[in-house]
Amino acid sequence: MFSNSWRVLLSLTLCCLLSTVVSAAEEEEKSPQYEFEGITIPPASADEPIRKEFSLEKAASYLEQGATAWTNSHSCVSCHTNGSYMVLRPSLSETLGKPKSDLRDFFVAEVQKYKQKSKKELAVGANAATVVYLAAGLAEWDKHVVGKLSPETDEALRFMFEIQQENGTWTSADCWPPLESSPYQIASVASIAAATAPGWLEAAREDAELKTAVTELETYLQKTEPPHDYGRVLLLWSASRYPNLLEETKQQELIDLLFSYQNEDGGWSIRSFSKPEAWGKGNRAERLNAESNEIRTASDGHQTGLALLVLQEAGVPATDPRVQKGLNWLLTNQRESGRWWTRSLNTDEWHYVTFSGSLYPLTALIKYGAVEAPKVSLNQ
Repeated sequence: MFSNSWRVLLSLTLCCLLSTVVSAAEEEEKSPQYEFEGITIPPASADEPIRKEFSLEKAASYLEQGATAWTNSHSCVSCHTNGSYMVLRPSLSETLGKPKSDLRDFFVAEVQKYKQKSKKELAVGANAATVVYLAAGLAEWDKHVVGKLSPETDEALRFMFEIQQENGTWTSADCWPPLESSPYQIASVASIAAATAPGWLEAAREDAELKTAVTELETYLQKTEPPHDYGRVLLLWSASRYPNLLEETKQQELIDLLFSYQNEDGGWSIRSFSKPEAWGKGNRAERLNAESNEIRTASDGHQTGLALLVLQEAGVPATDPRVQKGLNWLLTNQRESGRWWTRSLNTDEWHYVTFSGSLYPLTALIKYGAVEAPKVSLNQ
């Protein structure tokens, strides 16, 4: 039997241990989502307060700082942060000012680094997907910042097609949906890259080294069944950019499908667009199936923003009442940090999907003309 003094000592020890564990857990919860030198972005949370008024500056600052912090702290291109940033941010230059050129320089340097890898290495994990995002980012830069095709972008696109698989797409990690979830998703990004670079696709169709590869990509997207309805949204996005990829009747079917998922509040939920088991490998299906119906159906920034920006590119006008409802949801659901909330499909730690889940909304709002503001420059 323990004496009273031993019981007290044991109790105090256990309390100290529990306190340490709780403190460590709290500290982990409070880790910034992005951090580098003077940049500290707090963790993303469903509990973050909603702003009383929409702020263009806050949204733009979150994206600018997030991309900068990730690039400098990780020294790599990720589909979820700086990869997505370069795919869309250049197109917002008229409103937000031109992006900083150092990220473009980083992309150019990364292309050269990846060209040193063997084809066997490039077929592993997210390597090929990274090459596709590098080419896509440089294509967007040429289109919206300089207005003409650069040698660096041409080189990146040619390299992208050099590592294309025989079936017309690229290898891809399938464990981090939605942006690293399937070869289908990567093929969509590749098609947008090829179609966006000024004059590149037209020249490629006449190039003996490229025309077969380009045709194989087109055939893949036209003939391959998307893995889920999220993939069908990506197909609509590709068709909106890529000339003659789909017939108009097929595009309208995809537009109708997208609208069919709109929630009563005007938003869309990413979880509605796929069964948990279809998102790719990993153990997420059990976790997603255990979520409440409220979580599964709640409108989120990623899917609402994606739906609207794709609808805009597909030619659906801002006067459409369904579009108006979606834009209103975005304007009234921005969080204090400037981002929009989207719960990760993968873990409950970093919720990096809030980056695309804020980039897509801001892009949709700007392209639909839903925000009135003088030009904002964050490149001070």
